[in-house]
Amino acid sequence: MSFFPKISFQHEVEEYLSKVFRNNELITALGTKEAESKYQSLLSHLSHPPAITTVRVNTNLASVKHVKKLLLEEIQKQFKGTCVPVLEHPQLRDILLIPAIGPRQDLKKYESEVIVGAQCGYAVLRGAHVYVPGIISTSRFVKAGDLVSVYSDIEGKCKRGAKEFEGVKVFLGNGISELSRSDIFSSHGRMTGLGVRMTEPVYLSPSFDSVLPSHLFLQNLPSVVVSHVLNPQPGERILDMCAAPGGKTTHLATLMRDQGEVIAMDKIANKVKKIKQNAQLLQLNCIKAFCYDGTKALSAEKREDKQEGPPFLPESFDRVLLDAPCSGMGQRPNMAYSSTLKEVTSYQPLQRKLFTVAVALLKPGGVLVYSTCTITLSENEEQVAWALETFPCLQLQPQEPHIGGEGMRGAGLALHQLKLLQRFDPSAGTLQGTDMESLQDCKEEDLVSLANKDCIGFFIAKFMKLKGK
Repeated sequence: MSFFPKISFQHEVEEYLSKVFRNNELITALGTKEAESKYQSLLSHLSHPPAITTVRVNTNLASVKHVKKLLLEEIQKQFKGTCVPVLEHPQLRDILLIPAIGPRQDLKKYESEVIVGAQCGYAVLRGAHVYVPGIISTSRFVKAGDLVSVYSDIEGKCKRGAKEFEGVKVFLGNGISELSRSDIFSSHGRMTGLGVRMTEPVYLSPSFDSVLPSHLFLQNLPSVVVSHVLNPQPGERILDMCAAPGGKTTHLATLMRDQGEVIAMDKIANKVKKIKQNAQLLQLNCIKAFCYDGTKALSAEKREDKQEGPPFLPESFDRVLLDAPCSGMGQRPNMAYSSTLKEVTSYQPLQRKLFTVAVALLKPGGVLVYSTCTITLSENEEQVAWALETFPCLQLQPQEPHIGGEGMRGAGLALHQLKLLQRFDPSAGTLQGTDMESLQDCKEEDLVSLANKDCIGFFIAKFMKLKGK
């Protein structure tokens, strides 16, 4: 059941993707009809939020059972007594799953409207309230306390402060305006804080604003899988090359029981600040974050012994995570992807520069995990094929846990190699709505299966650096 329109792309990007998902290898394996069906299903899924919200428990501070109890109490408060289950994942022991109720199609629409930007809109679809910086326009006479209908300007065409908007907008639900129009668009500089408290969202998901901030980290399921696949051990030295905002960094430190060293790098200073804030909030002490360009992290010269940060000498790390900058086409929900083809294709060479540095920094016998949150072949399976050809010292490894599907055909990899990869493909699930009645009838294992399939698009490859090569 498709509630929102399929994701739209710029024409040249649409042509590019169409060729990717109709490549000869894929057509030969699946047949034209099935390949086309999977591609169209993917486009529909990308515009909808995942069916299950995933939160990672900070097991450094509390047990999953204890946090689950606290979270159930919080959800009951938010949902005014409505009983929504909180599930433990049988393979990922540090996450909790909360089904989203929706899309709700019987909501009344109010005359007073608030238009928000696309990114704010996507956050609302995943449980957030509307904050003032996300508001682009409101109806003429909106006052604090008014019931308003909230819409997303998915194409970015609404002018800030407009009193009406006739362009393409998507209904997100209803809420209560916390401020008047004149407050929101005050001439005294942009305001911050809560703008609309969502009372009837199209997708009913818990808000995690200031909810158990030291105990919970809102994180997509495949992003949690990545850290488990890297499998860092207490006492090891780990490098997270492109670490912001620190979800995986803090997870790695937690899996190591805060024993050892996790070096986190990002080249944007504000993002590095966010990593440090998250480490402090989650009370993790083994993380050291640096503002540095990962492509320059390999030192050509001997360094001072006391120097903690980059650049680093070759073979300095037991394990390396390269969660690479990517075109981000796997993110959900996304109804209008704005990047140009030039931007989409710019990531492959950057990823290869980072990968080359990662291999050099890894000790022989060490593990390198490469991941992206995108769906293209060029940034995923083609990178694996390139890596295996370029670096004879690398060997693909089985992944544990293996929850996603195998890699996609089209990059010339053998079937046994594809089986070692994990591609989380949103089209693998059925696009279905969830209401309270159907939720009560659902078995726990069915909801876990749904969480595994109906998530963001994501890719993971695991390599070992062989000794003596």
